[in-house]
Amino acid sequence: MAEALPHPLIDAFGRRISYLRISVTDRCDLRCRYCMAEVMQFLPTSRLMTIEEIGSIAEAFIARGVRRIRLTGGEPLVRRGVTELARTIGRHIGQGLDELTLTTNGTRLAAEAQALVDAGVRRINVSLDSLDPERFRHITRTGQLDKVLHGIEAGAAAGLRIKINMVALKGLNEDEIEPMLRWCAARGHDLTLIETMPLGDVEGDRTDHYLPLDQVRRGLESRFTLVPLSERTGGPARYFRVAELDAKIGFITPLTENFCAGCNRVRLTAEGQLYLCLGREDRIDLRAALQEGGRPALDAALDRAMAAKPLRHAFAIEDASPAVSRHMSVTGG
Repeated sequence: MAEALPHPLIDAFGRRISYLRISVTDRCDLRCRYCMAEVMQFLPTSRLMTIEEIGSIAEAFIARGVRRIRLTGGEPLVRRGVTELARTIGRHIGQGLDELTLTTNGTRLAAEAQALVDAGVRRINVSLDSLDPERFRHITRTGQLDKVLHGIEAGAAAGLRIKINMVALKGLNEDEIEPMLRWCAARGHDLTLIETMPLGDVEGDRTDHYLPLDQVRRGLESRFTLVPLSERTGGPARYFRVAELDAKIGFITPLTENFCAGCNRVRLTAEGQLYLCLGREDRIDLRAALQEGGRPALDAALDRAMAAKPLRHAFAIEDASPAVSRHMSVTGG
């Protein structure tokens, strides 16, 4: 008799968890104003999971029905061994895993694009909030736009399908949304717009730059025909075809249009903490479970996680303090 497979990951609200985001490091070589403080205290290397531990936990998730895995950070390409991890996870594509993707700021993409393709990655997200060099440097505090654009070109040349992630920021880049859409359309890249999220102390008032995406969408609809699409990529974005440009645009709206009812994902930090909601502190220590009891203990920890996953986040942009104290880089968005 064939051995029974472990039961799938289904939370207390009947939602099936099929998508895992893994933050391989909290470090980043940029300091985007909506994401980090200018001076950050990152984890010491000794507290990070090993590449082997991350691989083992990823394989446990795949065995429990996770079909998509995304590697994130911080900036995942600053983590030594991340392409080795991608190869380890990528071996499961077509054998339980449908897709392995990655989110990057693009600064190191030119050097790593081919290795990612060789590991089985076919699609990546690149964070890009401005096409103006001076504005890009202001938003990221340290970034060089030409390096990111070169990385995007190298990724596309290597065969990666690229989606640009743009955080919509009132007073900073709202006038660039349509130019960014046209730029992406001309190069065959998809574009996703994201509302800023109240995570961590970023040394500023997020309400100053909060731009509701329902307002942005109405503005675009006055100039373009936006046709709703049924396709999904595992995350919370809602997609539209821009008929006049033959382009695709997505909207991630944690504040103006809550998407928690269909949540299918959990997030693993570089320390091995499994966060069950981006906007809550509920978490389970998977690294400790793996170290203390191997795969059986890990499976038991996943069961506890499903029972603890909350119904929805508690984001409210008007609150003076962040919804949670940890920065976006800890759980990878």
